[in-house]
Amino acid sequence: MISVVQLGTIDYATGLRLQQQLVALRKEEKIGDVLLLLEHKPVITLGRNAKAANVLASPELLKKRGVEVCECDRGGDVTFHGPGQIVGYPIFDLRSRAGADAVVRPAESKTRPDSPRKSMGVIEFVRKLEDVLIRTCADSGIPTKRVQGLTGVWTNPELASAHVGAQPLVRPAERSSTTAEAKLAAIGVHISRSVTSHGFALNVNTDLSFFDLIVPCGITTKPVTSMQKELGRELDLNTVAESISRNFGVVFQS
Repeated sequence: MISVVQLGTIDYATGLRLQQQLVALRKEEKIGDVLLLLEHKPVITLGRNAKAANVLASPELLKKRGVEVCECDRGGDVTFHGPGQIVGYPIFDLRSRAGADAVVRPAESKTRPDSPRKSMGVIEFVRKLEDVLIRTCADSGIPTKRVQGLTGVWTNPELASAHVGAQPLVRPAERSSTTAEAKLAAIGVHISRSVTSHGFALNVNTDLSFFDLIVPCGITTKPVTSMQKELGRELDLNTVAESISRNFGVVFQS
């Protein structure tokens, strides 16, 4: 059972404190798995692998645009969060989500009757997050995919323009506006004692000009896009959030 909590728009520091509180409660098994869905006020976040050079804008320009800069302990490089983007923070105990591919840490002895439970691996967890987002984009008619060697969800221009017989796989009004793979969703997580924090950011109606202030995720060869740009229309954030919640239930209960 996943409890979904929608928080509206909050600043990054508030979201970080809330995650820390929930992680502590989850480690003590005082709460179950929780998914936070929210928007952030404009902020650039620097993950554990971030390079300062990937923030292109000067402090003066960032102040003018009303953008904060915050360091955090998630994986990955530099990214942007802001209005029109749905951010998801799953606070999950991966031991409760262990499946056939679950792993046991080397220190866990098979001979000990009280040995810790198996835990879903970080790679499997990230792949499931990608699966949730791929399904969510498909619900709105946007074909997406994974890109080998990279994390996140990307547009699939080949599928968007593909035809089966005389019929396109995607309705004309819902074909990708980009001809190259573009990033729709970023993922960066942190795991402590099998409990997750941070998560994903899906660009729905995001003002993409904010990404000009950075080198998104340290990747210079692929653009960033949004669901709005791909479809040529604004989407209802509540509808997309409902799709995310539903797909979390499908992917993480399977």
